[in-house]
Amino acid sequence: MADFYIGKKEYFPGIGKIKFEGSKSRNPLAFKFYDPDKVVGGKKMKDHLRFAVAYWHSFCADGADPFGAATMAHPWGAGAKSPMEAAENKMDAAFEFFTKLGAEFYAFHDRDMAPEGDSPAESEKNLFSLVAKAKKLQEATGVKLLWGTANVFTNPRFMNGAATNPQFGVVALAAAQVKAAIDATIELGGAGYTFWGGREGYMSLLNTDIKREKEHLARFLTMARDYGRARGFKGYFYIEPKPMEPTKHQYDFDTETVIGFLRQHGLDKDFRLNIEANHAELAGHDFVHELECAAAEGLFGSVDANRGDPRNGWDTDQFPNSFIEAAMAMHIILKAGGFTNGGLNFDAKIRRNSVDPSDLFVGHIGGMDCFAVGLEVAHRVIEDGVISGFVKDRYASFDGGDGARFEKGQLGLEELAKIGTDAGYGKTGLVSGRQEYLENLFNQYLLER
Repeated sequence: MADFYIGKKEYFPGIGKIKFEGSKSRNPLAFKFYDPDKVVGGKKMKDHLRFAVAYWHSFCADGADPFGAATMAHPWGAGAKSPMEAAENKMDAAFEFFTKLGAEFYAFHDRDMAPEGDSPAESEKNLFSLVAKAKKLQEATGVKLLWGTANVFTNPRFMNGAATNPQFGVVALAAAQVKAAIDATIELGGAGYTFWGGREGYMSLLNTDIKREKEHLARFLTMARDYGRARGFKGYFYIEPKPMEPTKHQYDFDTETVIGFLRQHGLDKDFRLNIEANHAELAGHDFVHELECAAAEGLFGSVDANRGDPRNGWDTDQFPNSFIEAAMAMHIILKAGGFTNGGLNFDAKIRRNSVDPSDLFVGHIGGMDCFAVGLEVAHRVIEDGVISGFVKDRYASFDGGDGARFEKGQLGLEELAKIGTDAGYGKTGLVSGRQEYLENLFNQYLLER
């Protein structure tokens, strides 16, 4: 990977390559715990964690929210003679940021990278002009594409959904956009392609045919899968669960909902889940719950690393900063075999009152340090084997005898009931789960460094 890239102009002057300085450093522009080449469990940290920068929040967000105008005037847009020139400048800024930060991956929506044109053909032309530039920059810097996707939710035409829109013409326009985004992802060597159903849901049941909309969504995803495979795409397609916002109810509500949907429609061989921490919170779940559910079914794929505000019931997309949550997340990810073509994408944005250019670096540095600690803690937990041993012992009654016969489907209900009757009541079932002990033990691993 190149030390860092500077295009025609340096957009983050005064900031060089972010280096590892150790836990005693007070330099806000240095890693305290993320040492990319440190080997953990036979693998470098950077290869375990596969950090990616989200193009949209980092280079498109301007601090605007529903209650206030933009607070950030990005220098890559200043003085540009056209939207395409601004997009080219933005890409230079992005690759400067990637390389100075040391992130080896990025993720993008089509409209993050290139402006929409007056027709699908012009939009595609704009996109592939920027794809050509991105490909050259990837080759020059060593930065790779984690995954691409299409923004089929911002344009007013998608106000009633994209693949689930009640107007066939909108569905067709969404297909044109997704096809181009898949082609762009393939051209850039993307490891995955993501679907986020931002408006694939309903606002009112009075005007919605749920059955038809979900069938249309399944058909659309099947067509996209078939197209990608025919074009030689080898990676996974991802679905990113979210329960609501901007819709009242999204059809990809949570991990379990998505798993059932994928299996119902025969998509589970090609699709995996891209799980976002903030979306888990909006669904009323813990981040680790969503990860565990996906991993248990062999459908875990990638992560959008961020956090929400528990007192603010919307998608705040803040940078992760909880070491315990990161450690518990990495514990599940490592047990599932680690990332294959997925990674930790920072779908996070700095606050609207964080207007210093260095704030973007500081947010990412904190998140990367957080998951570096989580990785090391999770590795120690797994190596020690105490927690996994406890779980194994807890289910030991199913490893032999009648318990094993039950698991193998060799017992009928009548025979199972007789076993229960013969066992008697006594103290059966009153075996401690030792939750407090395990929670304290996990905290102990976190503090042992």
